[in-house]
Amino acid sequence: MKKNLIAVFFVLLAAGLVAAGEKASPSFGFHAVGGGRYDDVRMCVGSPAGYKGGPIMDIYLDAVLPVNDSVSVVLNLPVMRPVLFGAAFKMLQFEPQMTVEYTSPESGLAFGGGFGAVFHYGPDYKSSLDNRSSDFFAGGPLLSASVGKIVPAKGGYWMPGIKVFYSPLLSSEVDSGQVLGFVLELHYRFGK
Repeated sequence: MKKNLIAVFFVLLAAGLVAAGEKASPSFGFHAVGGGRYDDVRMCVGSPAGYKGGPIMDIYLDAVLPVNDSVSVVLNLPVMRPVLFGAAFKMLQFEPQMTVEYTSPESGLAFGGGFGAVFHYGPDYKSSLDNRSSDFFAGGPLLSASVGKIVPAKGGYWMPGIKVFYSPLLSSEVDSGQVLGFVLELHYRFGK
């Protein structure tokens, strides 16, 4: 299952790069998210044992690949949670994503639809930091929808927004489940 998820993600990544073509030069940026999620599979380090879900935060690096004047393919690579969880909690939570983003020139709103993958290695939601169950692998596709407002700034632009996401988490070692969440986002992108 792990190999299938990884293969699907890289096929989609390649498709996104091909779709972006050579219309314009890529630009780069980063964004932070904070919110909450329902999660009946993974342990949340910010919630007590047995609680299904909890707070979520992450910081992503972004590559924006323009398709035309109003559509871009955005590659979102999470960095904070994979590093923090690996170093501090000996867990893997890695959720890379590719977002197709449509920007309305009239309103300055950006609408996104994303597809990616969730990779988890660690204990289940019944665990706490002091009393962990056995670690296991779980993974699944990640779907999201977002909307943001472009705010011009010197050297680039800010884009505050909101995002909802869903992932069915599959595992051969524990009961499969699902993740459903909502986050506030704050993007900064360099260039136009």
